[in-house]
Amino acid sequence: MSKHMLNGYCFIIYGFLLLPILVVVGASFNAGAFLTFPPQGLSFRWYVVFFHNDVFWRAIRTSLWVAAVSTLISGVIGTMAAMFYVQHAGRWKESVRLAMLLPLLLPEVLTAISLLFFVYAIGIGTTTMAGMLIGHVLMTLPFVFINVSAAMEAYEPSWSLAARSLGAGPFTRFRRIMLPLIKPGVIGGCLFAFIISFDLFTISFMLKNVGTATLPIQIYDYLRTNFTPEAAAVSTLSIVMTVVVVVISEKLFGLRIHRF
Repeated sequence: MSKHMLNGYCFIIYGFLLLPILVVVGASFNAGAFLTFPPQGLSFRWYVVFFHNDVFWRAIRTSLWVAAVSTLISGVIGTMAAMFYVQHAGRWKESVRLAMLLPLLLPEVLTAISLLFFVYAIGIGTTTMAGMLIGHVLMTLPFVFINVSAAMEAYEPSWSLAARSLGAGPFTRFRRIMLPLIKPGVIGGCLFAFIISFDLFTISFMLKNVGTATLPIQIYDYLRTNFTPEAAAVSTLSIVMTVVVVVISEKLFGLRIHRF
């Protein structure tokens, strides 16, 4: 396959993936009263409407809070699980890996239904956000585990033994030796976890408590009764926020992680 054919093939694939996003962004500038594409004129009208919609802003704050807490919990548990998997799992290694990746192998709706029965069985129900947080952690944990495990594979146990021989305790060895070396995997896994959590719909829909809605749920509820370009404006903002998180993480951490 020639270089030009390969470039053309890649261009088609990228175009196929980006086309729905471009349609949503274009529809958000629609001057008409209905969500149509191509736009019936260009206008920022629906962005103005969105910025004065407290319901959507409350949903955005909820999504950001849930994603941040879920990422923190997944980051800690996923990192510890990856350390155990690489260094101590032994003959149980494949069983541990399968258990950690199981949420990705099962349909999300089945996981959501199972979690719904689980939270009611333990007495949590949907009266608090604890059930939704459990679901988000379960769905984001595999991404942290995969990234940290990949980083851990390049870690030599002899480095910890050398530090131990010099008098470094377990916490010091982790903080000064291991963490800086696996930092790219931890940051990458947490970044994936945050984005996945922010966009989760089925888990959030099944496990949310009364009166609480994340952004995907709020957009779904809005489109059930309204079909205006405001939904496209909200979706565009969600896309922009995701891109901003990725760019800022790359600027803040992408260059620094190679210094350790």
